[in-house]
Amino acid sequence: MARAALKWSLTDLAEAAGVGRATAARFELGEPVGDDVRLRMEQALTEAGAQFSKRAGRIGVSVPE
Repeated sequence: MARAALKWSLTDLAEAAGVGRATAARFELGEPVGDDVRLRMEQALTEAGAQFSKRAGRIGVSVPE
């Protein structure tokens, strides 16, 4: 959701996080990736302005307009 809201392509996310495009795609498909990979992608999105929240067992995301 954050990637789409930021109008990033999958390649944009992969490059910003320093991971391969196939790795980013696996993550988005719900396939397992290493914790370090997940954290790098989250950090890249956060640095771009995405904010993540957890509430009542749900994860939400907001991005600047």
